[in-house]
Amino acid sequence: MYGGVHFHGEVDSQERPQQLPGDVRGFVNRVEELRTLNRLLTEGDQSVDVSLSVITGTAGVGKTSIALRWAHSVRNKFPDGQLYANLRGYDPGEPAQPDQILDRFLRALGVPSSAVPADLDGRAALYRSRLAGRRVLVVLDNAASARQVRPLLPGTDHCLVVVTSRNMLSGLTTRDGGRRLTLRILAEDDAVTLLRDVTAPYRSGDAPAELTELARLCARLPLALRIAAERAASRPFMPLGELIQDLRDESALWDALTAEEDEESDAVRAVFAWSYRALSPAAARLFRLLGLHPGPDLSAPAAAALTGVTLAQVRQPLGALVSAHLLEQTAPGRYQLHDLLRAYAVDQVRHLESAEERQAALRRGLDWYLHTADAALASTLPFNRTVPLGPPSDVRPLTFATNAEADAWFDVERDNLVSATRVAAGAGLPRTAWQLAALLRSVFMHQNAFESWFATARIGLAAARTLADRRGEAEALESLGKAHFQARQLTEAAEHHQAALVIRREIGDEYGIAVSINALGLLDLRHRHLGEALSHFRASLAIFERLGNRRWQALLLSNLAETRYELGELTEAAALLEQALAVQREIDDRAQEGNSLFFQSMMLRELGRTDEALAAIESAIAIAEGVSQVWLGHWLVEHARVLRSSGRSAEALEAVHRAATIQRRLGDRSREAIALDGAGEAYRELGQADEAIAFHLRAAAVHRQLGDVWQLALTLHHLATALTAAGRAQEAGQHWREAQALLTGFDDTRAAALREGITASL
Repeated sequence: MYGGVHFHGEVDSQERPQQLPGDVRGFVNRVEELRTLNRLLTEGDQSVDVSLSVITGTAGVGKTSIALRWAHSVRNKFPDGQLYANLRGYDPGEPAQPDQILDRFLRALGVPSSAVPADLDGRAALYRSRLAGRRVLVVLDNAASARQVRPLLPGTDHCLVVVTSRNMLSGLTTRDGGRRLTLRILAEDDAVTLLRDVTAPYRSGDAPAELTELARLCARLPLALRIAAERAASRPFMPLGELIQDLRDESALWDALTAEEDEESDAVRAVFAWSYRALSPAAARLFRLLGLHPGPDLSAPAAAALTGVTLAQVRQPLGALVSAHLLEQTAPGRYQLHDLLRAYAVDQVRHLESAEERQAALRRGLDWYLHTADAALASTLPFNRTVPLGPPSDVRPLTFATNAEADAWFDVERDNLVSATRVAAGAGLPRTAWQLAALLRSVFMHQNAFESWFATARIGLAAARTLADRRGEAEALESLGKAHFQARQLTEAAEHHQAALVIRREIGDEYGIAVSINALGLLDLRHRHLGEALSHFRASLAIFERLGNRRWQALLLSNLAETRYELGELTEAAALLEQALAVQREIDDRAQEGNSLFFQSMMLRELGRTDEALAAIESAIAIAEGVSQVWLGHWLVEHARVLRSSGRSAEALEAVHRAATIQRRLGDRSREAIALDGAGEAYRELGQADEAIAFHLRAAAVHRQLGDVWQLALTLHHLATALTAAGRAQEAGQHWREAQALLTGFDDTRAAALREGITASL
């Protein structure tokens, strides 16, 4: 490789995920069970003795704890990473679906979002391919059924899967070769040791017989034992006998209310109720309202919104719940409920809060996500806020000092935002659902996060239709149109944009009409229907001029300039871009300024003004850095072209290498192929014709598969040029003739010039 650029290896690299939650504190005994798990591994070689282990046992017996304790102890034996998923098989809400988990796993393994197959079978096959030959530990927690687990099995002896479940999952042992470990309740001595370990720093003099009785009342289940121990530790001067009598009374109540055959579950619920009743009113209310939270975990500000109090007021109740072992703190400022505790919280909120109070709390929580998402978008992409929201009434959304803070919030809350959209639609809050979906469009489009984008957009569309909200329906259709366009599904994109345009014309939404017309112009540009693109862009520009929207006027001038460029009208294009840039700089629209600079570089480069072109594209890249990988990956290819025009082909190779790496991560196969084609051109100029040919062939294969006739014709021309440089004229002629045939479908000046050049070469 030239100049030390390891092109192939980095583009094809795979991630090594490290997804295990933190190790368990205060773990007691289970020595024999850990030895059993250790026997899953073969000493001294690179394989596992059994590739599937199923840990079963009753609720609260400590299945997750032992799985995580053991996984942390052997993680060094799995150098290619660890995957973890809570399948939520026993949560009050919907269990996790295998296709959702596979999407998350594939992205963690380095598969770009847009390269994740749409169907479950395709995802499972790609997952198995990604793990083939790798040593990865997979922990699947809280599985409901073998059917939920089976698509998540790697299918290789090098990986080990550990599943936890309350069910026996017999199919996994009989059909899939799993080895079952049934976790029993703790032995009496171990249960007492756990109680003593937690309480000893805070109280002394507790009689062994009383500790034994407390352990018995907790059914010797670790979850119940920890909660009981924390309560005892928090009351150091209260005789243990009094606490035990309280728990006996609570247990007697549960015995009267429930069937005898589920004594362990009764004991756990009795301990929950016993501990819950000891909470302050604020902590108890917070606990039960947490049962309404839409996502798998939450932050302190989200908890404050749910309860309708300030952040300062919620911190003490949160701390009380963590101290009582009723809530787990998973990271600084983030919390989650054990599924048993979540079920208990849901039960309490249904019994103790009226339907109106429950709906009000849920609305507050969802409004907090909606308005905080809007605030984050205002920080990162202020011009993308197209959904006008009223001021938040009962919540205090977060504010963000920097773009990095806003981006970090979107990253950590992504699953909650998708869940919030879904929950809003199902809870009689369709306006919140479609507004959230519309806001998230601008986030997901800069990440190529198609799974989340399509899911929320479809929810938003259905929600708007239940309201007969035509404006909201058009927003959702526009979102789907953009998602399909960015995913290179142009037929579906056109259908959705046309449908949005019809609605916007019906309701007289001039702004929306102009946006939809511009989207159709971009589709024309992608299909290289340049005359139609000009017509659409002019029509959209005329509306925005009438509306006085300067930001969109500048954007349309830029789109017209790109079309003029493709028509070969460089002087006209350059003049349009000067107008666009003047407005964009005046109104501080950095994103579109970067796009216009990118186009300006193209014009200046072809006009021979290379130094000015370099200044333009470097300014564009400075805007994209840290803001949008989508822009950065695209604009780096033009940077490489300018560098090549300056005779700096080695530097150009570095630029296209970075571009291809970004596009691989984003899953944009078309733009990745364009970058690979650019690498071929740089290698040819560096005198490495064989490398150039290899890259052109890779790019051509992708364009052919995607049906992109124009890009295929360009790449075939470059391939033929490289073959000629390698002295393989006959092969070059074949590719030039194919390119000629492809170009007959285009009648613009640039296509005609390319045909003439190929004819001359032949």
